[in-house]
Amino acid sequence: MFGFMGSRTARISPQDAIETGAILVDVRDQTEVAQTGKAKGALHVPLMRLNDMADPRHPDFVPHLKQDATVAVYCASGARSGMAAQMLERLGYRDVRNMGGLGDWVRAGGALEK
Repeated sequence: MFGFMGSRTARISPQDAIETGAILVDVRDQTEVAQTGKAKGALHVPLMRLNDMADPRHPDFVPHLKQDATVAVYCASGARSGMAAQMLERLGYRDVRNMGGLGDWVRAGGALEK
């Protein structure tokens, strides 16, 4: 399935993300997360910092990100998460999925946390 702008990144539903134990990554900016919260258990890695924070060679690397795990990214609408997925794939992440927007998570009954 094609994701944002012709990306070959597969989509994943919130239900499948939970069932597969995917690492959830919220790529929205800090202001958005402060206003709405984030998916329960998600890592917050803003898109503007993703290249550094997802690169195991960088000092700001987030160790909870695993290149061999399923990683499900989301943003507000699905556009930035498509860009984030492509970035993670370029960094060598093997199973990256676009979960779309936070609204998809909420509509599926996913819990939020501040």
